[in-house]
Amino acid sequence: MSKKDQAQTSEEEKMGHTAAHVLAAASTVLKPETRLGVGPAIEDGFYHDIDVDENWSEDDLKRLEKEMKKIKARNLVMTHQQVSKKEAREMFADDPFKLELIDEIEDEMVGISDMGDGFFVTLCEGGHVESTSKIGFFKLIRLAGVYWKGDTGNAQLQRIYGVTFETEPELKEYLQLREEAKKRDHRKLGQKLDLFTFSPLVGPGLPLFTPRGTVIRQQLENFLWELQERHGFERVTIPHIAKRDLYEVSGHWDKFQNDIFHVKGKSEAEFVMKPMNCPHHTQIYAARKRSYKELPIRYSEVTMMYRDEQVGELQGLSRVRAISVDDAHIFCTADQVSQEIDMVYGIITKFYQVFDMKLLVHLSLRDPKEPEKYLGGEEVWRKAEGKLRDILRNQKVEFEEDKGEAAFYGPKIDFAAEDSLKRKWQLATIQLDFNLPERFDLTYTADDGEQKRVVMIHRAITGSLERFMAILLEHYAGALPLWLSPTQVKVLPIADDQLGYARGAVEKLRAVGIRAEMDERSESIGKKIREAEMMKVPVMLIVGQKEVEAGQVAVRSREKGDEGGKSLKDVIGELKIKIEKRS
Repeated sequence: MSKKDQAQTSEEEKMGHTAAHVLAAASTVLKPETRLGVGPAIEDGFYHDIDVDENWSEDDLKRLEKEMKKIKARNLVMTHQQVSKKEAREMFADDPFKLELIDEIEDEMVGISDMGDGFFVTLCEGGHVESTSKIGFFKLIRLAGVYWKGDTGNAQLQRIYGVTFETEPELKEYLQLREEAKKRDHRKLGQKLDLFTFSPLVGPGLPLFTPRGTVIRQQLENFLWELQERHGFERVTIPHIAKRDLYEVSGHWDKFQNDIFHVKGKSEAEFVMKPMNCPHHTQIYAARKRSYKELPIRYSEVTMMYRDEQVGELQGLSRVRAISVDDAHIFCTADQVSQEIDMVYGIITKFYQVFDMKLLVHLSLRDPKEPEKYLGGEEVWRKAEGKLRDILRNQKVEFEEDKGEAAFYGPKIDFAAEDSLKRKWQLATIQLDFNLPERFDLTYTADDGEQKRVVMIHRAITGSLERFMAILLEHYAGALPLWLSPTQVKVLPIADDQLGYARGAVEKLRAVGIRAEMDERSESIGKKIREAEMMKVPVMLIVGQKEVEAGQVAVRSREKGDEGGKSLKDVIGELKIKIEKRS
């Protein structure tokens, strides 16, 4: 990562953080009873959690923006100082949220931010632009309900989100792309294209995939397996429940116990729906003694895991309770780690090239200030983080280091994919793990006859199939590429006289594995074409009397429009090449 990138990121964060303060100040001016939660900078902007007697509405966002602009124009200088906890408690005696945060601070001194002559004072560790006039161009974009500290037993606050950019053209471009994203909402596209549905009887966050949606899932799985099989991965299958004991040993129980579905049965043992797959895979490895000659061992499967997400956080396929993960785990020696991670890195790169998505690489590290959040000691983490850093440097790619973003059992390389709307999605990941092998006592017999600890590598390519499908639908605006489309070819006879010829064309297409359908309805050809276009069908083959007599089909493609008459044999040849190349 270049120094320029670091400086740019830092400045963006300062703008977002300061804008969050300006938002909080605006709320306090308009509603003096405002009580404030936290207000951090986030990617492209900021948010602030706010508690008021009468909630802000979406219509009120313009009022807040107007007040924020007044504060910005005053060019108030941002200052920061340290005061004692006693002073801080006196300053925020009427704000229960601030008092709670003060009590949680370990140091005896507390950071205080002032927006000029006591106009707006708040609890803060600093990190601002010089004055309010430097926050750039901003826009408040939405409201959400949240619980204080994410605990449903606590007070419910309003979270107001905003974005901020250095220039007005950047803000306008962002807002234009955001409007386009609304049109591409995968939830609307999923219904329109008949890909998935939800049922109140099944339950929220549990999507049901139609035959058409299942085709997309299956094609993604096939592609994933094609990329892995050549590298020696082997498929495994695990159950969807497990004893609580498994996750207590792995450490997942302490991490996810509030998000786990519990299973009631006749057994005295406590069973749960699996919140993670890696502990199951460790038990396949541990089922018998292993030799160094067998390593590396690479297990792979696409399987569901389950998280009891809050109903308010569920969102179409983007956030669900049944999560299909393309999970794989590699068990190898320490000497094999670099080679294995390089191999997985290559698989991930090839996968996203097909979708024309740029990958941004992050090295996710632990936060050394909060060691209690992670398994394993200092030496284990130093070794693992150093290994991943060296691997990325050898790849000669730019990457950012993110403290506090590691998995609780090890550091990881995370890949953010940029879609056609310039949104970044954290999807693929490679995680290095020295801790689970220790906790499950996973070993192998080395060439000297000694038992040595195996190293574990976790990897996922799409993240979850549900979320990845949502991203793809919006990335392509529903017009999925030929190889991925549920219906690749629609044969459209103009009149009933051509039904037999059209059926023959469908049979020939299906015989070579092309997903073809025929519209047999007694409708006008114009209506048939319009409806096929609405369903985003890549290729239409129109059959009239002229085509029957010439032994051809009239080709109409989504990209090129009318392409004229061609023999079915030539059409099949062209389509097979495109499908095989995934172009």
